Amino acid sequence: MRIARVELYELILALVEPFIIASGAITERRSLVAVLHDDSGHVGYGESPPLELPFYSEETLASARDLLERVLIPRVTGQAFQSPGVLDAHLRDGVRGNPFARSALETAAWDLEAHVRATGLAALLAERLGVRPAAAVPCGVALGIPRDLKPETLTRWVVEALERGYRRVKIKVMPEWDAVAVRAAREGMVGSDLPLTVDANGAYEWPTHERNLRALDDAGLLYIEQPLAPEELVGHARLARELRTPLCLDETLRSATVARQVMELEGPKVWNIKVHRVGGLTEVCRIYRIAEQYGAELWAGTMPESGIGSQAGLAAAALPLFVYPSDLEPSVRWFGRNADVIKLTMGKDGRMAVPDASCGRLLDAGRFRAATRRLV
Repeated sequence: MRIARVELYELILALVEPFIIASGAITERRSLVAVLHDDSGHVGYGESPPLELPFYSEETLASARDLLERVLIPRVTGQAFQSPGVLDAHLRDGVRGNPFARSALETAAWDLEAHVRATGLAALLAERLGVRPAAAVPCGVALGIPRDLKPETLTRWVVEALERGYRRVKIKVMPEWDAVAVRAAREGMVGSDLPLTVDANGAYEWPTHERNLRALDDAGLLYIEQPLAPEELVGHARLARELRTPLCLDETLRSATVARQVMELEGPKVWNIKVHRVGGLTEVCRIYRIAEQYGAELWAGTMPESGIGSQAGLAAAALPLFVYPSDLEPSVRWFGRNADVIKLTMGKDGRMAVPDASCGRLLDAGRFRAATRRLV
């Protein structure tokens, strides 16, 4: 593929309601979208979805934009690459970290190849790994912390999620909003055998919050996601041996390098793969191979992204090792009706179909124009 030109857009989609986690909140989804064009009229779209403030990762929307405009886009414009993997190596040369920025161009390169070959990202990814992708993936709901901190609000959200058909319920927790949150969620799940998980986004410390974590361990959860800070690699490995409930890594799992260390430390075996957090689909392939070797079980997380960025997550979730319901939700859940630039829908069975087409063939051009402003 030859990258004849690159366009960069800011995409702004208002959230139906604020999404609150232990470390911060967002009221709208602001992200960057890179559009790659070749010489033959083919196009590829990729999203860079870091948050505006550094409460989830060190990387922010402003830092990603700066790196894309000053370094990464000039580096690939006018260049030819044999594959998205070669482009990924080119993006990494002399650039430490910054996976969200790199992921915009890396996933766009995969999407460009999908457009050329008239197929979808899932088929390309499965071909690269030598596996067969699923035609649809199970969806789990991710419920934030209620703004009013009322348990009955969370109970109502859970009831509504079950009515929509989700296959798993995840709630956000933090110290002093954990045991009460689990009880509230259970009240909404009376009569249901769906799994319940909690996500702390690194809000706990061990042994400072041992009482809280022991209580969660007794709550019959499918797994406890990211209880400790991202850099607590050894801490998570030790905690996994202290608790009966499996631990899931999210922010900690930044790369294949970290995945190898988790395996060497015999750490947690449930991994949340966020395509953009690890730098793109090429790195997902590397992590997937390590997961195969280690026996780790995977699922796909989101920031959440628009329908553009979600195509990469859907492609990953369609792989065989992604055994748990993923945080891939219908567009209406986050952005309301007729707002997302690629509409995501979920069937009554709680599953989302995996597209067999590239973003360029799925995109609603009118909505894209209305929700974006061109930067480059």
